[in-house]
Amino acid sequence: MAWFGLKRNTFARGIHPPGHKETQSEPIRRLDFSPRLILPLNQHIGKPSIPIVHKNQEVVRGEPIARADGFMSAPMHAPATGIIEKIDLMPSARGPKVQSIILKIYQADDQRVRYGRARDMSTLNPKEMITAIQETGMVGLGGAAFPTHVKLSVPEGTVIDTLVINGCECEPYLTTDHRVMLEWADDLLTGIRYVQHACGAPRVLIGIEDNKRDAAEVIASRLPIESDIEVRTVKTKYPQGSEKLLITVLTGREVPSGGFPYQVGCVVQNAATVAILGRLLPQTQGMIERVVTISGPGIKRPGNYLIPIGTPMRYVLEQLGFNGDAGELILGGPMMGNAVASLDVPITKATSGILALDHDSVVRSQADKVYPCIHCGRCVQACPLHLNPSQLGLLAAKRDYETMNNSYHLQDCFECGSCSYICPSNIPLVQYFRVAKAILREQSTP
Repeated sequence: MAWFGLKRNTFARGIHPPGHKETQSEPIRRLDFSPRLILPLNQHIGKPSIPIVHKNQEVVRGEPIARADGFMSAPMHAPATGIIEKIDLMPSARGPKVQSIILKIYQADDQRVRYGRARDMSTLNPKEMITAIQETGMVGLGGAAFPTHVKLSVPEGTVIDTLVINGCECEPYLTTDHRVMLEWADDLLTGIRYVQHACGAPRVLIGIEDNKRDAAEVIASRLPIESDIEVRTVKTKYPQGSEKLLITVLTGREVPSGGFPYQVGCVVQNAATVAILGRLLPQTQGMIERVVTISGPGIKRPGNYLIPIGTPMRYVLEQLGFNGDAGELILGGPMMGNAVASLDVPITKATSGILALDHDSVVRSQADKVYPCIHCGRCVQACPLHLNPSQLGLLAAKRDYETMNNSYHLQDCFECGSCSYICPSNIPLVQYFRVAKAILREQSTP
């Protein structure tokens, strides 16, 4: 059994916010179907999918309803049996309305998956495996929503020697990956074999924070004594789940500035992503639901729920006893999630959690007043990538975005929020950096 329970590695710097992992003991439960599902066509990084259905068309659960628009895209499947009500602009978590398919479900239907067929996975070569993964519509479930097949398609001639499975889940409140690793360990190991075959990695390292030792033990207990899969516990610290940091922790390799994991012989996949692939691929099925952590002081029945993609957030909160008096509603975790102003936005493939914080839980020091930088250096000490958030913030205030990018490595920032969390002057550094990146992207667009 490949088990490294006493090996506790970590990275330099980082922070230790309160974990609030109260839902980690809550088993995965299925949420009832909403009468209507809202399915945005841009649920992932890359080009939105293209509808292949029309108004008043009947669809069955699991049936493809939108095709991928090229390689950097992912298809979409019907999360329920019903009828296409319309294709229209609908509210999104990020603000602007986006083109969406609205599906009215047949509530009298038993909602069994009626689309798919058994497939012999042993007959697929690596390229066919990657194609099969794209056909599932799978994207990274850790929150980034990067199409899974794209991450596995490394440049020709690149040698991948290590597949890293990210089971850290370092965001406060979120426990979806934890429960998936505990309850779907066999699916995870099946999915690992598929992904391993697709990228050609001869060894697999599963990194799990040491506050999830039960999950590490469950997975390790299913491995033979001599295995190319190793389970390694790492120190609980934020943002331990960053793929570049996890590569360094587990392998000692450092991904170069502006580089990609494949440049150091690694491919990284989220644990829940791989586990669901282990379920979908043998049945030629698409991704139509995911596990979401619903938590926070504003929720009466917090837990981990298996929810159809497209379920409106309003419906989810009503089912779980939302008291309607939240100081803030967040899709995802408190560090990297997005606050939403509307309850009508849907669960998407990227939604790892819904967090309802009451007014007492939302930190608003000094009534949201922002003070000048006092050059205390706390943000520099916290930044896991050894950037200088203080200097970047000062340059952002001057709108000197070119200097931020060229001299201070702005693009290396993955917006973990450690600097904003630790800043005694309440400076919204991450928000400054996001604006700077957006402006630079606009300026570089022809």
